[in-house]
Amino acid sequence: MDQQKIGHFLKELRNEKSITQEQLAEVLEVSNRSISRWENGVTMPDFDILIEIAKYFDVEIGEILDGGRKGENMDKKTEETLLKIADYNNNERMNFFKRLHYFLIAGLIAFIVYAVIEAQGLTDIVLYDNIASAMLGFVLGVLLVGVLYTSPYIMKIRAFKSRLLHREE
Repeated sequence: MDQQKIGHFLKELRNEKSITQEQLAEVLEVSNRSISRWENGVTMPDFDILIEIAKYFDVEIGEILDGGRKGENMDKKTEETLLKIADYNNNERMNFFKRLHYFLIAGLIAFIVYAVIEAQGLTDIVLYDNIASAMLGFVLGVLLVGVLYTSPYIMKIRAFKSRLLHREE
């Protein structure tokens, strides 16, 4: 997939309808900035929005992904299948963020425990010092996971993990 080509095609479709980025953003319920990023090939729309774009411009999703016209419109069954895929993708994303949210809450609680032990001056007692150290280590781990999962490197890590797991089979 060539994001630049896709972006150019999206801009071409928008210009054919003689609408502005603002008008398209309003129709799709996204920001003007999102439309600009798509058209410049910086980012790609989410799959469910891609379906809406295809409907709005009366083109196939395949045409958008190829960055050019093919001729036929998307049939109803294909559209329903793609909508199911988009729903599944959104559900998976929501579940992932829910788990990440709980993990971050656990990190916050660990930090609070650490801060209370430090504030009370209980680190002189070996047990409390060990607890404080464990909590601080957990907080550091949570921060590292948070940074990884909010960076583009997570996809590279997942691809590497997948390659490793498939080699062992």
